[in-house]
Amino acid sequence: MKTKYINNKAMMLRTIKSILTVFAFVLLVQSCEDRLDLQPEDNRLTADAAFEDPAAYKQFLGKIYAGISLSGQEGPAGAPDLQGLDEGFSNYLRLYWKMQELTTDEALIAWNDGTIQDLHGQVWTSGNEFIRTMYSRLMYQVALCNEFLRQTTGAKLDSRGVSSDLRAEIQTYRAETRFMRALTYWHAMDLYANPPFVTEEDPIGAFLPPQIQRADLFNYVESELLDILDEMVAPRGNEYGRADRGAAWMLLAKIYLNAEVYTGTSRYADVITYTNNIIGAGYAIPDIPYFHSFLADNNSNGAQEEVIFTIPFDGLRTQAFGGMTFLTHAPVGGSMNPAEFGINGGWFGIRTTPTFVEQFPDEENSADGRELLYTDGQTKDILTVASFTDGYAVAKYRNVDVNGNPGSDSTGDHTDIDFPMFRLADAYLMYAESVVRGGGGSMSTAVGFINQLRERAYGDTSGNISESDLSLDFIIDERSRELYWEAHRRTDLIRFDQFSDNGVWQWKGGVQQGTTTESFRDLMPLPATDLGINTNLEQNPGY
Repeated sequence: MKTKYINNKAMMLRTIKSILTVFAFVLLVQSCEDRLDLQPEDNRLTADAAFEDPAAYKQFLGKIYAGISLSGQEGPAGAPDLQGLDEGFSNYLRLYWKMQELTTDEALIAWNDGTIQDLHGQVWTSGNEFIRTMYSRLMYQVALCNEFLRQTTGAKLDSRGVSSDLRAEIQTYRAETRFMRALTYWHAMDLYANPPFVTEEDPIGAFLPPQIQRADLFNYVESELLDILDEMVAPRGNEYGRADRGAAWMLLAKIYLNAEVYTGTSRYADVITYTNNIIGAGYAIPDIPYFHSFLADNNSNGAQEEVIFTIPFDGLRTQAFGGMTFLTHAPVGGSMNPAEFGINGGWFGIRTTPTFVEQFPDEENSADGRELLYTDGQTKDILTVASFTDGYAVAKYRNVDVNGNPGSDSTGDHTDIDFPMFRLADAYLMYAESVVRGGGGSMSTAVGFINQLRERAYGDTSGNISESDLSLDFIIDERSRELYWEAHRRTDLIRFDQFSDNGVWQWKGGVQQGTTTESFRDLMPLPATDLGINTNLEQNPGY
């Protein structure tokens, strides 16, 4: 199924550049139409002409999915979606991972590109180019979703004479597009709180979007997800890599888990409801070692049984210097052998802090199989951020299959590892946390879920816990042990009030021993560049 999806994505990339050119033309014409009666000289440059091929609808949907994994139209570079930052740096997944991980105790980076060190130091400003480009990537993704929805209304499909069978497919595509837009707005709500807000109902062209408040955006994302549930393909019923009802349930559970942060009102009972839906939908914790879930064949080695929503990568067909290429190369350096990771060389970049290492009971020889740390030649303490060998390396993502064979790209540049954005282990942990926080459910059931994860980690029952062990302190640490480097940590630490003015790890605050920072750091700033253009926007407090 992955091959079919990736082939569809490759076909999409061959045609989407011209489709987007058409949309750019349409945006220009519509923004000027009140002043001039313009017609394109070439009648092919119209949105209707772009959709003369029925396959164009699925290709455009493919572009929306590819907005997370790829950074442009050609790959790995050459025709970027966004200008202003290197195409590899401007990849959605790479940027989102940095926002969620480099700002926490789970990761820091040796490089000194621009203001990248300000992320782990929590000393960023509204001029930070990584924060700005993440914001731009989110807004670009929303714009793609909005345009797809504009181009697939009933009236549009009527005017093009679209067949009834294709119309039925397009209705599913529209639901998936609304899911992808809700996912993007969740990321914007989580990072920036009060972003600009645009839907397909708004004008295009010369238009300054209004600002939406975080609680209102929460309500919008919730209502969108609830509205599309019946239109989504049943859980585990869609093509690999495409969202289904399980993914929508999971996103609802994620926003409910953090609802108290977003709105001031907790929704833990709703987390129980939707994680129960997921748990009863046929996903499973596979009987394979933990590390198999992060290998090049994680779409077929059994790990896929756990995955609720994945971002597929293929070393030959989805080439980018962000995404999993970054997450496989950047953690390799020092005495690590790149061939063991299925790549042609390490980038001597990201590793972890002692605070994360110490969450494992015996960090140098743990029985917990989730402790995928590389220590040979690495020091636990980080005296110099720029030295890759300061700090233990993380060997979680490896571009080899279960037999050690490297991925499909013989050059060793690009990887086949799919990124597990949502998986069942997270749903189990969310259920357990919501039980402890008073959302209902069953304590014994929660302990059973946790012990399923720990039995996979330990290979036996030696790591199992009892009900008396299940506390919030245990859960925040267990989430880190299970989900580290999967882009959850910042959101988790904020929910547990351990991100800014509580919680200390090395080089937080820009000092070696670490220090607390001001609580306004729980939100990212709106970019100064956008504030200078859009007079509807008000900056987040503290910036």
